[in-house]
Amino acid sequence: MPPDLPGTMETKTDAGFASLRRFLPYLWPADAPALRLRIVVALLLVVASKLVQVYGAPFALQNAIDHMAHGDRSATTLIVALVVGYAAARFGGTLFDNLRNAVFERVGQDATRRLAATVFRHLHQLSLRFHLSRRTGAVTKVVERGTKSIDTMLYFLLFNIAPTVLELALVVQIFWSRFGLWLVVSTLVMVAVYIAFTRIVTDWRNALRAKMNDLDTRSVAHAVDSLLNFETVKYFNAEEREAQRYDRAITAYTSAAVKNETSLAWLNIGQALITNLMMAGGMALVVAGWARGQFSAGDVVLVSTLLSQLFRPLDMLGMVYRTVRQGLLDMAAMFDLIDTDAEVVDLPGAPALAVARGHVRFEDVRFAYDAERPILKGIDIDVPAGSTLAIVGPSGAGKSTIARLLYRFYDLNGGRITIDGQDIAGVQQASLRAAIGIVPQDTVLFNDTIGYNIGYGRAGATDEDIRAAARGAAIDRFIESLPKGYAAEVGERGLKLSGGEKQRVAIARTLLKDPPILILDEATSALDSRTEAEILDTLDAVAARRTTITIAHRLSTIADADQIVVLDAGAVAERGTHAELMARAGLYAEMWTRQAAEHDTEDTLAAE
Repeated sequence: MPPDLPGTMETKTDAGFASLRRFLPYLWPADAPALRLRIVVALLLVVASKLVQVYGAPFALQNAIDHMAHGDRSATTLIVALVVGYAAARFGGTLFDNLRNAVFERVGQDATRRLAATVFRHLHQLSLRFHLSRRTGAVTKVVERGTKSIDTMLYFLLFNIAPTVLELALVVQIFWSRFGLWLVVSTLVMVAVYIAFTRIVTDWRNALRAKMNDLDTRSVAHAVDSLLNFETVKYFNAEEREAQRYDRAITAYTSAAVKNETSLAWLNIGQALITNLMMAGGMALVVAGWARGQFSAGDVVLVSTLLSQLFRPLDMLGMVYRTVRQGLLDMAAMFDLIDTDAEVVDLPGAPALAVARGHVRFEDVRFAYDAERPILKGIDIDVPAGSTLAIVGPSGAGKSTIARLLYRFYDLNGGRITIDGQDIAGVQQASLRAAIGIVPQDTVLFNDTIGYNIGYGRAGATDEDIRAAARGAAIDRFIESLPKGYAAEVGERGLKLSGGEKQRVAIARTLLKDPPILILDEATSALDSRTEAEILDTLDAVAARRTTITIAHRLSTIADADQIVVLDAGAVAERGTHAELMARAGLYAEMWTRQAAEHDTEDTLAAE
């Protein structure tokens, strides 16, 4: 989050309270009457606790002191009973407070769970462009802060601020009836000064804290980014460079944290000065009244006890105000994620895609990630049902973009893509993606077992289904050679596996999905020649009954394709079969000749 600016503080506060209003349905769920009952019981316990603390303990102690001051030793039993009642009232307040916490805990946790699940679900609904433009560490930090702030903020709002207001009203009523207007006015003035001082200093601290949080988010995002690119760091001997960069981020955060804690010390000193001045003044005025015979010695104790009890939550007001305000800001940042519109959405009433044959057409497709840099410039490609289309071309020609557009990760700038005559922009995204399987060039695996990653291809897949898919991808013997077999952990993003092993897991996962349309995006680029031959045989068998789009750099893998499209600078430069394109002696033939020469050179070097 960016640091607070003087001109935006109130706007952020308003946004925070607006977020709090949006959160109330999660706190008071219409479909959970049991949770609503818990809230009512918790609030009743709050009232009971304050009544016991204000009318029980202080008055019991006052009466005990008055009887002792009169020197009436025959009332010892009564005094002992009053002292026991004082202790019982104090225990009762603690008992009610803890029962309140126990009753409300499920409410707060359930509300947090509901909101966190909503945010997580929405993040998966956002477009690929959003996730490519935001750092994962920064997004997760916003969600973490937002969800963690909810429970704490609710606790303070319901069980600190509201009970303190109730206690203040009860204390003012007692002071009015027993001591007169002067003690009421002085108490209210003290509370007003205390609140004003706390707000001014806390607003100053909020700006410091916002800056500290921003630096914390940046340092965490950098750490996550650096660790995710662990191999790249090693490739370029950049360990020390990364350490220094992280140290600079932590140093900036440390400086902001020191300023934040120093400001807390000044806040505590000011609060203590105000409360103790009021304590001394209130007790001195009651003592003066006692000297004139207006009040008893027990009244001094009564005022002292009531003010002490009132000061206890007020002493926390700075922390409460800061926590609630920061919680509102954190919650607002999380709701900003929820309010982020998905770039690609289903049309109202969009039907599910019905795939009968799997005929894919690209009709005058135009697309650009950035308006000033077009990627596809009106391409027309027809992929008959059950046929194999190979897309080749230089890097940056737009080959992988075609796969993303077919999955509808982005909407087109012009033209349309159809499957069996149905425009994919007009069907449900879930049904579209269910009909397509992909083996990506860069395979990222979940930090779980190999079996889980293969089984991810189809929900509810059996162990036998997973093993069959592994056999189809020629990875079954490797998995069975591992000590834990299919229960072997692959590590974060699959780092415990080689590139070829990860790619074979991706192939097995797609085989398990068994889609009518298949996309192979450099599917064998990380495999050795022997394994590649095995995989190609498997993929050929699979593609025989599917519409297959192969994006390839190694032309030898797609020579048998029914149709080959050569992309260059976002346009279709050539199309035809391998034989037709070689006979044309154009761009494809030039690429084939160059790769053949490179292959011959590699064979010569290997022989030497």
